[in-house]
Formats: sequence, structure tokens, C-alpha cells
Amino acid sequence: MRRENLERRSAQDRSAAERKRRAAGAGAERAGTKRAPKTGAAAEAASKIWRGVLQLLFPLRCPVCDDIVVPAGEKICLECLGKLELLTPPWCMKCGKKLPREGEFCADCMKKRHVFRRGRALYAYESAAPSIYRFKYGGRREYADFYGEQMAQYLGSYIRGLQPDALLPVPLHRRRMAARGYNQAQLIAEAVGRRLGVPVYTDFLVRVKNTAPLKYENPKERQNNLKKAFNIARNDVKLKRVVLVDDIYTTGSTMDEAAETLKEAGAEEVFFIALACGTGI
Repeated sequence: MRRENLERRSAQDRSAAERKRRAAGAGAERAGTKRAPKTGAAAEAASKIWRGVLQLLFPLRCPVCDDIVVPAGEKICLECLGKLELLTPPWCMKCGKKLPREGEFCADCMKKRHVFRRGRALYAYESAAPSIYRFKYGGRREYADFYGEQMAQYLGSYIRGLQPDALLPVPLHRRRMAARGYNQAQLIAEAVGRRLGVPVYTDFLVRVKNTAPLKYENPKERQNNLKKAFNIARNDVKLKRVVLVDDIYTTGSTMDEAAETLKEAGAEEVFFIALACGTGI
């Protein structure tokens, strides 16, 4: 209850600028409908001018240092860009975790048979943990655009190669959604989907069990906690190859349970992407 109250207050306090930014953008779109649409260079110039106005009125926060982004117009401070550690080979061919030496699978994946086919993550958890914490619990929705841009740039080839029918964000339970105000996995999925042209279904997979926080549980406890946690909310769409999207990959219990539910509904292959992953988290 204390965590939910904290999330609710924090989300309300720190997302005010983002709400104003979206409202201002929506107002501009409505105003724009009264004039003939601009095309080509004129449209691009108008878009740049409007983005500049928004940046002056509601400056973006850096995903790393959380200060106002310098220089203006960027999504991250240039001096902070290298502080987020990209996962590089060798990585586990199953879950994407960084391997200490050349090999095919991490120790976790050698011991456990996963339901998902394969996954990849963008950052090493240790370097991204403070940023992700603010993104999830501090109302920093604006980070999602930078995350999506980075995932499209570095994981785009992997995602396109899968030729998925859709990206599916790992859902929150309705109570946690009400407390937080948004689903961070959905924001990431939408940002990636826009850039890669992949459909995003936010109402296909739902969480029907309000699971306890998983970070304090061992792998067996996580597995038991997540049993029957998900359900399919739509039967009018048939998806054969899907990519789950989440902020953090740990033991794979969440991905496995979601993949199991999707396969029972007819999915043939389930992959995943995550913002960060690491060992011992």
C-alpha cells in the first residue's frame, strides 16, 4: 500500500510537465486542422519550430542525470550518453544476458527450459537502474521516447528479422496501473513500434493476478507467484509470432508465463525485448 501511494503521488507530481506538453501538442494539432496542411519542407520547418517552442516551455529531462537536457533539442545530455552501457557480444543466445566469456548460453538458461524462443536486451542493468527506477516510479514518461529510439537503433535489425505480427507490452494489473498512471512497458513498445512500423497491441494480453513485487523473490517464488497471472482479452485477433516488451529481464519467469498464455491462445513463437537485463536481480 505504501509503494502504491508513493507511486501515485510521484506520478501525479512529476508528470505534470509531460501532460502539459501533450496537451499543447494536441492543441496545436486541433488548430492545424483549420488551415490547409503543410507539405514537404514547409511542414518539416513548422514541425521543428513547434518542437523548439515545446522545448522552451517544457524542457525534457535527461534519462541519466535527470537535469534539463543540454543541448536543448536532444533527448539526453551528450555527456551522459556513454553512461548507459549497451549490451555487447558475447551474450546468451536464449535470453540475451551478457556472458563473461565466449559461449552459447548463460548459467540460468543452461539450467532452465524457457517457454519463449529468444530475447534481447539493450542495456546492462547496473548502468540503467537509476534511470529505469525514475521512469517506473518517478513519473518520467518522457524517457520512453529516448529508450524507444535507442532500442530501434540497436535492436531494430533483430526485431525486423523476426518479422513479428505485433509487439505486446507486458501488462500491469489494473490496480497497479491506477496507482502508477501508466504502464512503462507500453510506453516503450509504442515508441519502438512507431519507429519500426510494427503494430502494438496494448489490450491483447492482460494481467488478471495482482502479483507481489518480484525483485525480492527467488526464481522458484517468482514462478509460483506468476502462475495464471495473464489472460487473453481479445479473440478477434490471431497472432502467430509476437515480441513481448518489458523494462527489465531477470529470471525469465514473467516472460515464460506470458509466453505460455500466448501459446495456449495459438501463438507459435514468442520472443522478447527488454530495456535492461543483468544477473542477480
